[in-house]
Amino acid sequence: MPDTAPYVRVIEADVPAVSTAGNDDDTVVAQAPFDCTVTSVEYVPEAAITGADTNSRTVSLVNKGAAGSGTTTVASLALTNGVNATANNERAITLSGTAANLVLAAGDTLQWRSVHVGTGIADPGGLLRITISRN
Repeated sequence: MPDTAPYVRVIEADVPAVSTAGNDDDTVVAQAPFDCTVTSVEYVPEAAITGADTNSRTVSLVNKGAAGSGTTTVASLALTNGVNATANNERAITLSGTAANLVLAAGDTLQWRSVHVGTGIADPGGLLRITISRN
């Protein structure tokens, strides 16, 4: 019989840089290994990111679902004025306030999205850390 006891797993993925401020990037980072709930998301950028108001960047973890067409935002962080990320140090990405958005079914695909706002700021890329707990 398979082990179905609740437990926590950390999924880590390298995410690419978006070195041109006005560009965006969507990267598949993982698939849910079992029915679970996302309990935290952290981003460890390779270089510092200094947020700005008019021209900024938003990073998000999106559940694309099993078919790859979903649009549910699991976690997101707008790098606006005063919201920065330190090089080589984890930065918590704010989880969705909607509990249902944190629930993943086995096989759901997770996508890391880095989107510019205005003319944008660069994203140095780095390490994404997603903590899940079996449902």
